[in-house]
Amino acid sequence: MSGPTASAGLRLHLGGVAVRDGWTIVNISPGPGVDHVGSCTDLSVFPDGSCAEVYASHVLEHLGYDAELPRALHEINRVLVPSGRLMFSVPDLDILCRLFAAPGRTPAEKMLLMRMMFGGRIDAHDVHYSGLTWDFMQDYLGRAGFRSARRVAAFGLFDDASSVQFAGEPISLNVEAWK
Repeated sequence: MSGPTASAGLRLHLGGVAVRDGWTIVNISPGPGVDHVGSCTDLSVFPDGSCAEVYASHVLEHLGYDAELPRALHEINRVLVPSGRLMFSVPDLDILCRLFAAPGRTPAEKMLLMRMMFGGRIDAHDVHYSGLTWDFMQDYLGRAGFRSARRVAAFGLFDDASSVQFAGEPISLNVEAWK
């Protein structure tokens, strides 16, 4: 399924670090170029219908699947204009499990895949609280009020984890969803 992209409004980059013209960065940690420090579960600094696009690469898996993830998706939907677009990538648990269970994996390869599943733990925020799949995300998006969604191969917007590969295979679930 697909839909049009809204043309007017802010463009939010949740969890972003790289400054790029036209994008407003929201990050849980302060840093150079971060416009707003805070969680994607509370976007109250942005009015209803103020954003044309929201982008989040490897952010949503850091939220608890029971309350935080649904709250963040509702917040994103709230700030999007009608027909606004959410673009996100998360580690695809289906792919990672298949790669992990493949015969012949070395302990080092399994450790790397496990870190992709559960977080690298390089700081207090680098912990994954949700294992996400296409089926799971379709359900979460529907409950948050998104009208359609589709998987995409890549976004090509930022040099980020959305394009990470293991053994030549992309490990991210990349999704576009429309309000």
